[in-house]
Amino acid sequence: MNNNKNEFGSEIAYAALDEVPTPKADAKEIVGLVKSSGRVTGYQLSDGSKVSKEQGVNMAKAGDIQGVGIAHRKDSEYLKSLPDGTEDNNLGNLPSVSE
Repeated sequence: MNNNKNEFGSEIAYAALDEVPTPKADAKEIVGLVKSSGRVTGYQLSDGSKVSKEQGVNMAKAGDIQGVGIAHRKDSEYLKSLPDGTEDNNLGNLPSVSE
């Protein structure tokens, strides 16, 4: 069994997720974060559309957004990047876009 740091880190990252939906073949990607006063309020998708955080969570649960899992803080659900060994596509590293 290979217990390298990357595998261990991925296990921890997956454990922090409440749900990891299976994306559909035509699922969109998140390409930007919609922010208001520095807080993420939604997501820009690969087709150019913008959705609220709640819409994004619902779309991910339905398999319409790929590369993300669902986590929660208090009573609020939000999306997190699935660990894939690269930092470039992590949600926190995506550009901010206006509403």
